[in-house]
Amino acid sequence: MAYNEKLAARIRTLLGDGPELFERKMFGGLAFMINGNMACGVTGDDLMLRVGAANHDKALSQPHARPMDFTGRPMKGMVFVGPDGTRDDDSLAAWVDRAVAFASSLPPK
Repeated sequence: MAYNEKLAARIRTLLGDGPELFERKMFGGLAFMINGNMACGVTGDDLMLRVGAANHDKALSQPHARPMDFTGRPMKGMVFVGPDGTRDDDSLAAWVDRAVAFASSLPPK
């Protein structure tokens, strides 16, 4: 599955660069890893986020968010945000910040 290169480039700009950050092909798209833990990514035109189980329901209450059901079963702690939820830079930054905060709270792999 192809992924939205423009969305990936916007995420790269937000994340910057550093030794703890790298990219990996994952879930048929591109994932951004922090210290070996997935934070966010792009699958098709959707933003993919790891928000953690404790933040899952709150994330889903936001506009344009839905459960990540890549395998047909929702993955607790993971959400997709549709294109309408990432059109402006502030919305994208808020989502990416949420995922980065969670991934950064995990022990490095």
